[in-house]
This record gives sequence, C-alpha cells and structure tokens, in this order.
Amino acid sequence: MRDQLRMRLGQVWPELEIIGEAKNGDEAITLVDELKPDFTFLDIRMPGKTGMEAAAAIGGRSHVVFVTAYDAYAVEAFERGAVDYVLKPPEQERLKITAERLKERLARPAGDVNASVTAMLSQLAEKIATPKPKFLQWIQASIGQDLRMIPVEEILFFRSDEKYTCVQTEKFEALIRKPVRDLAEELDPSLFWQIHRATLVNVNAIEGVTRDIRGRHLVMIKGRPDKLEVSRSFLHLFKQM
Repeated sequence: MRDQLRMRLGQVWPELEIIGEAKNGDEAITLVDELKPDFTFLDIRMPGKTGMEAAAAIGGRSHVVFVTAYDAYAVEAFERGAVDYVLKPPEQERLKITAERLKERLARPAGDVNASVTAMLSQLAEKIATPKPKFLQWIQASIGQDLRMIPVEEILFFRSDEKYTCVQTEKFEALIRKPVRDLAEELDPSLFWQIHRATLVNVNAIEGVTRDIRGRHLVMIKGRPDKLEVSRSFLHLFKQM
C-alpha cells in the first residue's frame, strides 16, 4: 500500500518530497519528531499504535491524512475539514483533490485544527470499536420469476452493470439489485476480493491471472471461460501469486 500511495502521489503532485516511511504507528511518531514533515499519511489500522493513536500523539506537529477502508463513516467524520482522508486503494482522481486541499492547508499551522482533530478521532474510534455485523452467509437472487437462496461459498463472482449485479455460480446465473460497492462491505474480504469497481471474485474460484494483447490483467475462473478484468487499483492483490 505504501508503494502504491507513493506512486500515485508522485503522479498527482510531482513537487511533493516524501522524506520518510514508517511500518507502524510508533515509527511514524518517531519520524515526525525527527523529520518534522508538513504532512503525514497514516493508515488507520497499523501494527503497534493505530493511525488514530499516532495522530493523537503527533498532535499539531504535522497535518494528518488518513488512509482508510472505512468509508462508511470516515467520510462523514473527515469531510468536516479537520483532516483529510484517502480511501483504499488510493485512486488518482481522489488524490488530486487531497493534494489541492493540502496545498491550501500549508498556509495554516497544523495546531489550529487540534481541537477538531481530537473530537473527530474520538468519534471515529468509537465507531470502529462498535461490533460489526457478521458477514453475509446467503444471497437472495432472482432467476426469472423465482427467488433463490444462494450460499455465498457457491458464488464464483459478482459483476455489476448499470442496473443489476450478476451472481454467477457453477450451475446458474442470477440477478440482484445490490451494487458491488455495498456487497464488498458485507462479504468476508478473505473470501471475496474486489478486483474492479464492478467485480468481486471468490478467491477459491481463481485459477490464475493472465494478460491480453492490450496489457490488461485478467482473472481466470476455474472451470469457466470467463476472464474478469483487474483494474490497476487492485493489482496489488496478486503480487504474491
């Protein structure tokens, strides 16, 4: 994720100098003390101290930008302007907005927003600590006039178009109205990987990854001719394969 963020920042803000990288919250605090950066990008969940704990320790010494997957409530908290945020995986268009906000914020001391940051961190910590509902075990999907209950383990992939999401199993295809974005939050991320803004794939159904003549990465599905495109934002999922 650090590699991807560094690359994307270099594309949208070439003048930005990245002066240090940390593997965890404790290292981040130490580096801020030593290097005194204008901005610090913190993942919310890190080994040792979390991003929120690190941000509280950093205080007004650096403007904080959170890198987070928790868009369900992060957006509400962060849009108040105390700090900025970037959703995982970092998209180039969103980082352009972040870069412009940070350039404007250079004119203000980081300490000016301390009270707002403290209140936001407290609220966000409370929401993250709230027990999350269990992952979906079944999908209700339509096949013609019939409604089927499909165990999620039997689903090979989900793929959305403008109105519907296709639910593909080994034996049949069904349709639901729930978008992939919502499904990604409700399904076990260790079982279903999002490989495109419109596609979720069952990890156990992946046969491999290939490239076409246009250089696109495509996921091959076991026992099927389907090849699902992987967007650049999700290529990091297959680095270990």
